[in-house]
Amino acid sequence: MGYVTEYQVRFHETDGAGVVYFANELVMCHGAYEASLVAAGLDVGAFFRAETLAYPIVHASIDYRRPLHCGDRVEIHLTPTRLDDSSFEIRYQVKLDDALAAQAVTRHVCIEVASRRRRPLSNEIEAWLSRWSDGQSEPGGGV
Repeated sequence: MGYVTEYQVRFHETDGAGVVYFANELVMCHGAYEASLVAAGLDVGAFFRAETLAYPIVHASIDYRRPLHCGDRVEIHLTPTRLDDSSFEIRYQVKLDDALAAQAVTRHVCIEVASRRRRPLSNEIEAWLSRWSDGQSEPGGGV
């Protein structure tokens, strides 16, 4: 299933009850997205500078299945899917000891920075989609 990376929960990501603050799980998922771009050979500095094209998130959702705590080592499984010529979504599964801790989805639209209008996905994103959406699975580095 797509790209897989490991992540260790840090103390500053938890709340007063000692569990991961809800928004931080989306941050972890976005870190896995960045790692998958790097693993596919993209220059993330140039990608996120977005001088010509940008890929803003237009939708995000997450369902929590079990709490995560400081020190937990999780695997984040990421699978992107092309939706149309200018958009894609990424499905994430956050797993703790092979049990599902959370599921998330982000949807991204390709836009031209200057006009803010939709544009077709770039060749590099098409290659990234092809690499991770076709069932290949490679362990990634930590995020």
